[in-house]
Order: sequence, then structure tokens, then C-alpha cells
Amino acid sequence: MSGFESIIDQKRPLQLLTTLLKKGTIPHALLFTGIAGAGKHSAAIAFAMACNCRGKGAASQEQRVGDAGNHSIGPAVSDPCCVCRPCRKILSGNHPDILHIQPTGTIIKIAQIRSLCHTLTMKPFEARLRVVVISQAQAMNPEAANALLKVLEEPPESTILILTAEQTSDLLPTIVSRCQQIRFNPISRKSIASYLMENQAMPAEQASIIAGMAGGSLSRARSMSKTGWINHRNRLLSASGLDNPGALPARPINVLLAFAESLSKQKDTLPDALEIIKSWLRDLVVCQYNDKKIINTDMIATLQKISEKISPESLLLKIKAIQKAQRTIESNANPRLSMELLMLQLAEKY
Repeated sequence: MSGFESIIDQKRPLQLLTTLLKKGTIPHALLFTGIAGAGKHSAAIAFAMACNCRGKGAASQEQRVGDAGNHSIGPAVSDPCCVCRPCRKILSGNHPDILHIQPTGTIIKIAQIRSLCHTLTMKPFEARLRVVVISQAQAMNPEAANALLKVLEEPPESTILILTAEQTSDLLPTIVSRCQQIRFNPISRKSIASYLMENQAMPAEQASIIAGMAGGSLSRARSMSKTGWINHRNRLLSASGLDNPGALPARPINVLLAFAESLSKQKDTLPDALEIIKSWLRDLVVCQYNDKKIINTDMIATLQKISEKISPESLLLKIKAIQKAQRTIESNANPRLSMELLMLQLAEKY
């Protein structure tokens, strides 16, 4: 599956997109918002394919630009065929008129937008409707954002821009106001678990655990399923001492700091490690009230035994410490110092 049918749990966004296609009138700019892994990028690619599909049911009229700046492409398909030449070129990432802009490192630089602006002064090579996908648009620095704003104020002919971001508040209000917004919701735990079982032949219990940890992100669930996540979780809890959080205050400080240093060196997996730790502490709270809401369902007996020895108030303070550490890491704080402070806070007696 490569078209809209590959996007799960996004009924409302797909209805909006297919309605635009059926009417044949496309806004010059769309803004897809929602968490990473909700299907925003896949929807953008499927939409680009539908706008340019030459397969059965494709638009028979040439594109023309409407008076309001929207693009009228005649009777468009509501779902791309995925097998015609334009569809296959878009899927392979080789279509000259489907352009992708994404962060270089952590930001989208003005040079990238200037290069895009130069490209947009020329006509599309072969597409009925050229599509520019700007992923993680919130990563634009101020200069890049202002340069893009000029493009949105004077939309290029035969071109649609699709911006993706987690939330509108991360973008300039003037950019948001010039785009038609479509919100993508987190994917349900049930749908993610079903996907993992059907597409990756994962056992039901393991799929349920990873689906709970994924936080509504399918891409995150896929990533976790490829890294031996269950074993990684067990090693992490043991090394951190959180498999028995009540005993953490008695751990030597040099052991705590050594673990913090080890964790900080694994920059690529640090966000996931913090989520694992947080979900474990969350489960210790939840199992005292409703064990049906537990994420780590394979360890219910262990969770219940540990939770009897530690108060919910203490656990909640530890969870808040993790949330604070996550925010500092996202703000590019020193990972080692952040992890050392976190481990000291987790080992405090409350």
C-alpha cells in the first residue's frame, strides 16, 4: 500500500484531502500538523501522487489556475493508482517536480529556501502540479521563515506547498494564516498494535507493549520493533536501578553518575530511553489504581510488587524530573549534565 490507504487512523484528514481532489480545487498551501509518525509526510506524498496521477480515473483536463489562487486540476482522482509513471517516480523520490525541504542538522536554513525560490521561478518539468513538501517547518530559522512567507504571499503558478509541523504555535502566525490547516491525530494504540502484528508478525503481547510506548507514532513503533526493544527496556531498568526505585537512594553516587554518563553518550537513543524510564514509573503509579491501563503488560506482577513499597507522590515527583530532563534535552542542553541531575533527583528520598 502506498496511497492514502497506507495511512491509518486519519479518517478526518483524508476526508478533507480527498474532497479537495474530487472538487479539483487545491489551495496553494497546506499545513499538516500533528506528532511525528502520525502520517503527515505519507499523506503529503500520496496527495502529490493524486495531483499528478495518470492512471485510471486520472484528470483528463490540463491544470489551470483559479482566480482565488487555488489550483483547479479538473476531475482529479481521490486516490492515486501508485503504478503509473508519475506515481512510481514520486514514490521512488525521483520526480523532478516533487521537491523536499527538511532540516540540515536541526534547522532549515535561509539558503535552502532561497534555492527553493529560485527553482519556483521556473515552470515544472513535467508535473501537472508541482508539489513542495517542507518537513518539520518549525525548524526554519527566522530568516528562512520570512523568505518562505514571501513565497506564500505570491504563490508560484502550478505549485502547491505542503508544510508539516507538530503544532501551529511553532510557526509564524503569518505563515499559518496563509495555509489551509489539516490536523493529524495520534494513532490509537489498538491500530498500532494491529499494524505490528499484521505487517511485522509480532506477537500480540509485545505489539501491545510497543504500541503503548509509541505514544501514537507509527514510525516510532516501527523503529522500536527493529531494535529489540523489550530486551533494551530490561537492560535499561536494571542498569538504572529503576527495577527497584525504592533502593535507589542507597546506591553509591559514583554508580549513579556513571550510568548518567553512559546514557548521555547514546544521543540517538536518549529520547527513547527517557520515555522507557517514564513509562515504567507511570506504570508503577497506574497499577495501584487500574492495572488494565498498564503499558508494560508483561511485567504486571513485578510492577504490583514494587508499587506496594513506594508512594504515588514519590513516583509523580520522579516523573516530573524526567519530563524536565526531556525539555532540557530538546532545548540542546548538555546531555551529561542533564542526565547527572536527573539521576540524582531520581535517587532522592521523598
